[in-house]
Amino acid sequence: MGGYSSRLQSSTINTFMATTILLLFGLMISRLTLSDAQSIGVCYGKNGNNLPSDQEVVSLFQTNVIGRMRIYDPNRDTLEALRGSNIEVILGVPNDKLQSLTDASAATTWVQDNVVAYSSNVKFRYIAVGNEVHPGDANAQSVLPAMQSIHNAIASANLQNQIKVSTAIDTTLLGSSYPPSDGSFSASASQYINPIINFLGTNGSPLLANVYPYFSYTGNPQSIDLSYALFTSPGVVVQDGQYGYQNLFDALLDSLYAALEKAGAPNLNIVVSESGWPSEGGTAATADNAGTFYRNLINHAKQGTPRRSGQAIETYLFAMFDENLKAAGIEQHFGLFLPNKQPKYQLTFG
Repeated sequence: MGGYSSRLQSSTINTFMATTILLLFGLMISRLTLSDAQSIGVCYGKNGNNLPSDQEVVSLFQTNVIGRMRIYDPNRDTLEALRGSNIEVILGVPNDKLQSLTDASAATTWVQDNVVAYSSNVKFRYIAVGNEVHPGDANAQSVLPAMQSIHNAIASANLQNQIKVSTAIDTTLLGSSYPPSDGSFSASASQYINPIINFLGTNGSPLLANVYPYFSYTGNPQSIDLSYALFTSPGVVVQDGQYGYQNLFDALLDSLYAALEKAGAPNLNIVVSESGWPSEGGTAATADNAGTFYRNLINHAKQGTPRRSGQAIETYLFAMFDENLKAAGIEQHFGLFLPNKQPKYQLTFG
C-alpha cells in the first residue's frame, strides 16, 4: 500500500509538472503570437500647433490598440507620457544632432538623459540615428560614428539586448529597383550604406526603411497603375522570376531586400519605419485612396513579401495626425486622426 501511495504521489507530481510545463509553453506561444500579430505601429510627429497633449495621444494609442510608436526626438513630455504605457517605441536622433553625438561622451550623456532615465517603464525598441540622410548630405559622414557611439552607450547601460540601434533610410538610395530582384544600391549610396549594413549585421539590428508607394506612383503614373499602389490589383502585376507581385509596397520592399543581398547581408531584416498616403493636397491624394491604402497595408503586413513570405512586416504608419506646421500641400495631410482626435478612417490596428 505504501508503494502504491508513493507511485500515486509521484504520478500526481509528474502530472502537475507536465501540466505546468504545457501551460508555460502555451503562455510563451501566445506571447510570441501576440508579438508577431502586433506588427503595426504609428509615427507620432508634433509639427502642429493644434495637437492634443502627449498624455491624450498615448491614451489614443491605447484606446485604438496601437502597440508601437515612432517618435522623432526625445521630447520630455512625450517620454513622460509613455511611462507605464507598455507601448514599444522607436526613439529618433534628429539629423541636426548627429555630428555632436559622434563624440563618445556626448553620446553617453544623451543615452543617460533620454533612454536610461526612462528605461525602467518605457519600452524602447530601436534608436533611429538619423532619418533619410543621403550620401551627399553634410552630416552623412556622422551617421555611422553616431550609431557606434550610441550603441556603445546603450551597451554600457546593459540595455543592448533590449534596444537596437539603427538608422532610417528611404528608397532613393536604390540605383535600381525594377524588377525587384534587380534591386541594388547606387554607387554613391553603396559607399555610405555598406558600412552601416555591416554594423547592423554585427549587432543584430534591423535596417529601418521609409517605404512610400504613394511617391513611387505619383512619380511615374504613366507606368504604375493606381490599383497596384493601393493593394487592390486583382492579380499579379509584375512577375519577377519565381516571385509574383500584386502590390507596389512588396515590390519596393523586396527591391531593398535584393539590394541587401547584393551588399552581402542576405539575412538582415527590414522594419518599415514609415509608410503612408495623404488624404488631400496632391495627385491621387483623397480620403478614399488613403483609407484604402492604410486598411490594406494593415492587413497585408501580417503576410510578408514574396521574398519573405509568411514573415510579418513590422510597419509604422505615417502619421498619427495632420500636422499644420508642415509645408503646405500633401505634407499636412498624412494623419490617421484629425487634431481633435477624431479618426479620418475606420481602421482596426490590433
